[in-house]
Amino acid sequence: MNMDLISLTTSIPPFGIDFNTLISAAANLVNVGILGAVLAFLLYRPVRNVLHKRTERIKKQLQQADDEMARAVELRKTYEQKMEDVEKEKEEILTDARKNAAEAGKRLISEAKIEADAARERATANIEMEWERAETQMRTAIIDVSSMMAQKFVSVSIDKETQDNLFDDAVSNLEGMRWRD
Repeated sequence: MNMDLISLTTSIPPFGIDFNTLISAAANLVNVGILGAVLAFLLYRPVRNVLHKRTERIKKQLQQADDEMARAVELRKTYEQKMEDVEKEKEEILTDARKNAAEAGKRLISEAKIEADAARERATANIEMEWERAETQMRTAIIDVSSMMAQKFVSVSIDKETQDNLFDDAVSNLEGMRWRD
């Protein structure tokens, strides 16, 4: 019976697996372990180096991106500063232009006033000349009318001999007079 038991134990595999399958599975596990150790020994360092290099490359790219971002921020600050300077310069130019325009306007108004004063003086001088000419014409007209009236009056009341004496006296008085220029 004992023997039967041993043969039964050897003949009935545990969990439905026979003894050869267990040995084969154990050998496969040992082979996988050896293969894993060999592959780990052979490939671990190269893979680790590749991963390390990749990590370093990514760190460099991140550092370059940070540097470029810093340069971009600096360029932006420089651009904003230049824009502020341009804005200030624009305001200065506009202020100067406004000042120049105001000065030019004042100068033009001053010149216009001077021209208006000169025109007023010319007009006043022309009016005075016209007034004097009208006055002279009026005197001449009055003298002409007076002489015509006097001639009619004298022709009626004075004879020819008295008239000649008066004419000679008037001519002699006129010869001694000075004429205005």
